[in-house]
Amino acid sequence: MFGDFEAQRHWMEITYNLPVKEWYHNTSRNDLQYWGLDYPPLTAYHSYICGAVGSKLNSSWMTLIDSRGAESPPLKNYLRQTVLLADLLVFIPACFLFFGCCFKEMSSNQNLSLLSMLLSPGLILIDHGHFQYNCISLGLALWAVVFLCKGHDLFGSIAFVLALNYKQMELYHAMPFFCYLLGKSCSIFCGNFQPIDASRFLKLFKIGSVVIVSFVLCWFPFLWDRNDFLQVLHRLFPFARGLYEDKVASFWFSVSVIFKMKDHFETVTLTRICLLTTIFGLLPSSVHLFVKPRITTFVYALVNSSLVFFLFSFQVHEKSILLAALPVSLLHSRHPTLSLWFSVVASFSMFPLLAKDGLVFPFLSLTLVTTVFLCMSLPTKKSTLLHQLVNPVVFLSLFGMVSLLLANMVITPPAHLPDLFPVLIAVYSCAHFMLFAVCFHYLQFTDHTSHF
Repeated sequence: MFGDFEAQRHWMEITYNLPVKEWYHNTSRNDLQYWGLDYPPLTAYHSYICGAVGSKLNSSWMTLIDSRGAESPPLKNYLRQTVLLADLLVFIPACFLFFGCCFKEMSSNQNLSLLSMLLSPGLILIDHGHFQYNCISLGLALWAVVFLCKGHDLFGSIAFVLALNYKQMELYHAMPFFCYLLGKSCSIFCGNFQPIDASRFLKLFKIGSVVIVSFVLCWFPFLWDRNDFLQVLHRLFPFARGLYEDKVASFWFSVSVIFKMKDHFETVTLTRICLLTTIFGLLPSSVHLFVKPRITTFVYALVNSSLVFFLFSFQVHEKSILLAALPVSLLHSRHPTLSLWFSVVASFSMFPLLAKDGLVFPFLSLTLVTTVFLCMSLPTKKSTLLHQLVNPVVFLSLFGMVSLLLANMVITPPAHLPDLFPVLIAVYSCAHFMLFAVCFHYLQFTDHTSHF
């Protein structure tokens, strides 16, 4: 199958042909072992709409069971167009609004930042090559950021609930949203606590109410039967799948190269270890944001939270790095070199997955464009030791990535190490993400500005 193409098409087939009650259950008409639906209700509703339209265009595309494996050019063209439409309706407008409305002063840097975000190789390759709809969940999250930047906290809360109910991986961003809104409502700033008066309590109540109502509306068809509700949750959080997916650039996979955690700990124990390390990793940036709920601190916290989740949480996918790439790209105007470097590494970390889909040439083309932007952004004034170190470190990083890519494509690995180069790519990328996590934590705690 062509990447996740069949999974997305199959979800359209299932949601269009079966009653809502069967969408997440294993039945004679819905084999969950065959690309079973494992995303929240909004993804299911979106799949239903796409399936209904697709069935009108060609009923064979969505015929129950008989359409499995369908990959005709017209079907591919239709599904590709649905991703483009999602980009045009959700993600791209949010990008323009962020760089057009959330900055105190307009500058040419915003145009460059917008361009680098729209040309993000990772998102383009995964959504339009591997085939997914990350542009919807990330776009809704970006809409939430835009609303919060403009002071519309209620709309921001609704937008983020929609993002979370489209893809559960938006939990990577949940803690910063919670801490920012709670800290802002409680008026805790610079360590000075102000009692919650009636107006602040009312605001907090409104935010809580719209969040609850939004969740209820999204989950409405599944709230009437306890078994249906629990089955959806079971599908969303499949702990039985293991600690990580394939060769992902997470901390736990890198550790497993030397110490096989799966062989020494049961799944329940691994889940608890991941939970504790993730919570511990989230605490510094979350507490800082809660105490100083500034919009700039909020965006840094989004980066740090998503990186901590990617590195230390349970059941991580290669594509989850896109959740960190989004807020990093929002900081391009402040840290262009760091932002573009991250984008290149994020794309590089997914190379083994993209190579399986025959996307080597698109990967090289798009990543090369971002690499050129990265080289153009390197500092020319080396006034401090840090500035003097940036250029050689970035070039050394690029040299390592190019070397691993060439080795992967040219050298045949030893028979007893068939996954040698994908493993090296994952570990090399993980080292970068650990470094980025340290850098962005430092930037969050040292950047005292309150606006972009």
